Amino acid sequence: MPKLIVLRGNSGSGKTSAAIALQERFGPNTMRVSHDMVRMEILHVWSRLGVEKSLPLMAELLEYGHENSEVTILEGILPAEDYAPLFRRALELFGRENVFAYYYDLPFEETLRRHGTKSGVSFGEEDMRRWWLEGDYLPVLEETRLTPELSLEEAVELIYRQAGGN
Repeated sequence: MPKLIVLRGNSGSGKTSAAIALQERFGPNTMRVSHDMVRMEILHVWSRLGVEKSLPLMAELLEYGHENSEVTILEGILPAEDYAPLFRRALELFGRENVFAYYYDLPFEETLRRHGTKSGVSFGEEDMRRWWLEGDYLPVLEETRLTPELSLEEAVELIYRQAGGN
């Protein structure tokens, strides 16, 4: 049965690093859908237009993942209100028992610290403050909260085990 892993949280929290590590850990036939890649690189859109344009494409990518991959990993800030239709579609496709959702519940200072460890980024503290969403939990999916005490490796191991990795 195909599985979906959802990784959400504010900018700089570690979503993309965890998604890449999980894709490696699960191995071949694991599809990773990056919200930033879809919105900024594929569609080249930002702000409200980014939501309007990316939502249908991301839904199609989830459908593709459901039909063609053992594990699909969806990662991004993905504000709960804006992307509620995507999460409802995910439940329709994968079923509640096959959706594993995680929210990086970190203080702003921790996301700023983690962001500072990256190289080649094109945005800073001012942008991160503007994008910040405090406690943006999903009403549609039950999310496991990932806290600052968890290292990247511990978060990946937890998700891998919960999602049924061997």
